[in-house]
Formats: sequence, structure tokens, C-alpha cells
Amino acid sequence: MSKRLIILGGGESGVGAAILGSRQGYDVFLSDGAKIPAKYVAELNEYAIRFEEGGHSEDIILAADEIIKSPGIPEKNELVKKIRAKGIRISSEIELAYRHKGTAKIAAITGSNGKTTTTTITGQICLKAGVDCAVVGNIGYSFARQVAIDPKEWYIVEISSFQLDD
Repeated sequence: MSKRLIILGGGESGVGAAILGSRQGYDVFLSDGAKIPAKYVAELNEYAIRFEEGGHSEDIILAADEIIKSPGIPEKNELVKKIRAKGIRISSEIELAYRHKGTAKIAAITGSNGKTTTTTITGQICLKAGVDCAVVGNIGYSFARQVAIDPKEWYIVEISSFQLDD
């Protein structure tokens, strides 16, 4: 039986994590309390990933082996409290991608100011130098999606403080 991976949040990082999880053989279910944007619904359907929007099915979520939580969902959220009380592992999309990146290297950029500029310039320098790399993370393209769809030797990752919490 495959590991049950629940994704909380149907935005860029959540859908990227769902795609990676699916490609890695997890039994994936994505749940979003709001409406999922149409472009992401299309992708979830394309990859045959089960999902719900507009609410959370606690019975499914609390039966997870692991949960990938959107950085936008606060720790004080009642569902998160229930997940923690059950002892279910909560990870981030960044951690999931890291675990499945293989031997690829990472240059992770975080801090208060200049993350996007530094990430962009670092990516451009690497590409000009002939490095097989991708610029991913908080800059707009999911790290997990990149690992799943187009793996690279290097990942230049912009990481916000919210993404480091889980």
C-alpha cells in the first residue's frame, strides 16, 4: 500500500507537491478550503490527482501518513491543531522536493530584503556559465513541480521565512 500524502492548499506550491507526490508513487489527495484556480484544477485532473475545494474532509486528512501544508495556513488553524494532536508528520513543499531531488545541489536564498533579485541574478549567472539549473521557489515556480517535471543538476531556490516554518 502506498503512503497517503495529503496536500493542504491548491496554489502553486501545493499543486507542485501533488504532482511530485503522484510521480513518486504516493496516494495523493489535495484539499483546499477555498476555490482552486482553474489552471490548477486542470493540472490536477491531467495528473489524475484527487482533490477537493471549498472545505476539508477531516476523515481523509486525519488518515494521512504525511501532510504537506501550504505556508499560508497558520499553526493556530483548528485542522492543523488536530493534525498535530494525532502526531501526523507535517512538512513543506520545499522539504518534499528536497527529499526527492536526488543528487542535485541547491543554492537557497532567504532573508528580509533582496531575495528575488539575488535569486534571479544567481540563476542568470549559473545559466550563462552553462550550469543545468532552474530558478524556483517563492519566486513563482514550485520547487517540487520542477523536480517532478524537469529535474536539474542545480536548483536556485528563493525561500520565504513562511516556507521554513514546517
